[in-house]
Amino acid sequence: MESSETLEGVAFSAAAAFPPKTTLPLFLAPMAGVTNSVFRRICREKGADILTTEFVSADGIMHRNARTRSYVEFTEGERPMGVQLFGSDPERLSEAARQVIDWVHPDFIDINFGCPANKVVCRNGGSSLLRDCPLLERVADAVVRACAPLPVTAKIRIGWDAGSVNAVQTARLLEGAGIRRVAVHGRTRAQGYSGSANWDVIAEVASAVSIPVIGNGDIADGQIATERLKSGVAGLMIGRAAMTNPWIFTEIRTTLTGKSFLPPTLQERWQLVRRHCAEEVAERGDERQTMQGMRSRLMAYTRGMQAAKPLRASLSAISSLMELDDLIAGHLREHARDYSSASD
Repeated sequence: MESSETLEGVAFSAAAAFPPKTTLPLFLAPMAGVTNSVFRRICREKGADILTTEFVSADGIMHRNARTRSYVEFTEGERPMGVQLFGSDPERLSEAARQVIDWVHPDFIDINFGCPANKVVCRNGGSSLLRDCPLLERVADAVVRACAPLPVTAKIRIGWDAGSVNAVQTARLLEGAGIRRVAVHGRTRAQGYSGSANWDVIAEVASAVSIPVIGNGDIADGQIATERLKSGVAGLMIGRAAMTNPWIFTEIRTTLTGKSFLPPTLQERWQLVRRHCAEEVAERGDERQTMQGMRSRLMAYTRGMQAAKPLRASLSAISSLMELDDLIAGHLREHARDYSSASD
């Protein structure tokens, strides 16, 4: 049984997940294999206001195995915190949502109607439902009813392909089903992550519904974020840019207040990379396996660094924190001054 103090804290965090219109929230986009608890905490420290877990299937929730637990669990310091689910069976997804609420007490449930990955689409999940709006509406309605009074949000893309851009229709259906907020990625499923995000469509969605619309896609720095706010969105969601540069949240917030953002030094960037790895090792326990699993994440962090290509080659074979320490020391000796000059 949860204490009344704990439940009051959850209620407070749920309210914080839906800030007033005068506040512009910054969201970390849920990304499979990326936005685990360690990375979410780093992004919160750098200025992300609202966090969401990686997506989890309804079937995974039903099994409640160790792997699923690692996806949905979070620390109290991560609140306000949502759990993102995907699926296409209204009854099964609504039951999964109920179980998640009982299991980890999130501040909101988010439904993924936007994932373009084949392994999700072939199971009629994610962006596949953009082709079947009646089913999408039934799924949303069932989950909203199952979770009440806990709020339910959704993430969508602007459509399945260029010939079926239906984000406005989809957002209206979701609003009618009781969805409290919708995040819109400005690409179609067919685009994947190629081409450019269409913020004109995002603006159309923002003007078509009364619930908050969160814009997502190609927000790479503070200046772009400022420009994207002209679309009328109620908040911004950052995904891939945060993978390479968690400071983007600080940069956006600083830029929006009219101040100049001072980018991190090369040493500060490496300190964060080292800390990220050390915290992952502490949580997972197996250093070698953890560091091997971090290789792609480490390579993403090198974007914008001097000698990035040979650096990535070295990181692709890394297996220990000691190896990382040696690599960092060598890179700092060779390039710290060059990096400082380039940043001035």
